[in-house]
Formats: sequence, structure tokens, C-alpha cells
Amino acid sequence: AESLPHLAPEIEELMARLLDLRPVIRENIYLPAFHGSDSSEKVLPALSPGFAYSQLQVQNGNQAGPAFARMLDETDRAARQVIRNDLFAYCAQDTLAMVKIRKELKNLSPLL
Repeated sequence: AESLPHLAPEIEELMARLLDLRPVIRENIYLPAFHGSDSSEKVLPALSPGFAYSQLQVQNGNQAGPAFARMLDETDRAARQVIRNDLFAYCAQDTLAMVKIRKELKNLSPLL
């Protein structure tokens, strides 16, 4: 909102509807399959087995940052578009992962 003041009202409205699931998990749920972690990398396979990123070029956040930097430095338009598409695919999968986690949490507790 600070970086895009002309979009601040829309951004703030969207932010008001977001819920960070990590504290919900950290404070309320533990499964042995989490292996002591509340990260989505551990929680997702425990709650939604079979959901994977392995088919993607960008498979985790540690790869997304460098891919974004490569995209910014890339001078070839087609190569830049490939990286952009890979990042969009990763973001779509990551968003779907959060939806799946929320769905499973809701199954565990209808209050969520």
C-alpha cells in the first residue's frame, strides 16, 4: 500500500480479509507428521498427502527469489517470459496449497 498509494484502499481492503494460518497451526494443532515444524512444507503433506510441487520448475520459496532476480536481469524477452510463467505457476500452486491447508483445518475445527 505504501509503494502503490493509488491502490492503497484496495490493498488494505484485501489485507483485512487475509488470515495467516501459521499462528493458527502453531497454537492449535500438532501432528507427528509435522516433524516439529509449522512450515507449509511440513504441514501441507501431513494434511493433504499427494499435493506436490515436483512438476514445477520453481518448487519452493528458496527458488522463487533467485528466479525473480534472474527474470529482472534477463535481457532476452522470451527467456524472461518463461521465468515469469514459472513463477506464476509456483504462486498458483502455493495459493492452492494454502486453500487445501485451510480446508483440512476447517475439517478439524469448524470454527476456522
